[in-house]
Amino acid sequence: MTRQVSWIALIGTLMIVAGLGIAVVSESGRQTAASENLHTAMVADGADLYAQNCVACHGASGEGVASYPPLTTATAMDAQILYNTVERGRYNTAMAAFGVEEGGTLTGMQIESLVVMLQAETWDTIAARVAELGLTPPQIMVAEIPAETFALVEALPNGATLATGLTVYAENCVACHGANGEGSTLAPALNTDELRVRLSDSDIARIVQEGVPGTLMASWAGALEIVQQQAVVALVSDWGELNAAGIRLPMIESAPLDTSPEAIANGQRLFSLLCIQCHGIDGYGSRIAPALNNQTFLSQTPDAAIQQIIAGGVTGTNMPAWGGYLTDADIASITVYLRSLQPTAPIVAPPQP
Repeated sequence: MTRQVSWIALIGTLMIVAGLGIAVVSESGRQTAASENLHTAMVADGADLYAQNCVACHGASGEGVASYPPLTTATAMDAQILYNTVERGRYNTAMAAFGVEEGGTLTGMQIESLVVMLQAETWDTIAARVAELGLTPPQIMVAEIPAETFALVEALPNGATLATGLTVYAENCVACHGANGEGSTLAPALNTDELRVRLSDSDIARIVQEGVPGTLMASWAGALEIVQQQAVVALVSDWGELNAAGIRLPMIESAPLDTSPEAIANGQRLFSLLCIQCHGIDGYGSRIAPALNNQTFLSQTPDAAIQQIIAGGVTGTNMPAWGGYLTDADIASITVYLRSLQPTAPIVAPPQP
C-alpha cells in the first residue's frame, strides 16, 4: 500500500513538473509573440510619423532629397544616437528638434517608434505607406544629359572630372541654378566670367560644403561625397571650357499648370490653412515672412520657382519644406492661386500692422 502511494506521489510530481514546463514554454512563446506584435505596431506607427514629418527632406524611401542625407544606413547606427538626433535636432543643420521638451511635436514614445522603424529596413513598405497617404515628395527637376554630350565633355582636358561634375550638377542643381548655370530667381548664375574671377576654387568649395544661410542653398556636405564636391567645384571653375566647346544641357520644360477656377479655389483654401500665419491675409506679408501679393515678387518669380520654394523651403528661414505634406497638385494649386492675384496685385505690398 505504501509503495502504491509512493508511485502515485511520484506520478503526481512528474505531472506537476511537466505542467510547469509546458507553462514556461507557453509563456515564453506568448512573450515572444507579444514582442513581435509590439515591434510590428511600432514600425507601423513610425511609418505614419515618418510620412508626416520626414519625407520632405529624407524621401519616401529614405533615399535623401537634394542636400538632405539618406537614412537607409540607419540600421547600422546606435539607437540612442538616432533617438537623440530626432529629439534634439542637429546644430547648424536643417535637422530641427522634434521632441516636445525641445519645442517639437513628438512624444518620447513616438520618437521610439520612429527609431524602431528606421532600423527595421522596411523602406519599400514605408514608401508604399507614404504613397497611400498622398505624401510622396515632388520630384526635383533633373536635366537629361545625352550620351554625345558626355563624349564631348570627356574629350576635354580634365574631362573625366568635368563629366562627373556635370552629372552631379544635372541631378541636384539645375532646379535652382538653371540647366546651363544661367541662374534663376531662386539662385545666382554660376556660368559667368565675373564669378570665375571673383570666386576661387576654395570659395566655391566652402559654399558647396556649408551652404548660404537665408537662401535655398543648403550644405551639400552630407549628401555629396568629397570627390563629387570637388567635381562640381571643377565644373563651376572651368565652365568656360564647356562654353568654348559649344557644350550645353537641354533646357527643362515645366509642366503646364491647371489654372481652372477649381484649382485656384483649392489653392486659396490651402493658402488660408497653411500660409496666412506667416505670409498674412491675402498674402500681404507679416513680420514673420515677406509679402507675396505684389508685382515685384510675382513678376520676377516664375511658376517653377514658386513650386520649388513651396516644396523645398528656404534654408535658414521660417519657410519650411512642404513637399512632404502636400501633393504635386496641391503645390500647383497654391502656385496658380498666387498667380491669380497678379492682375490686381500692388507694386509694393501695403504695410501690415
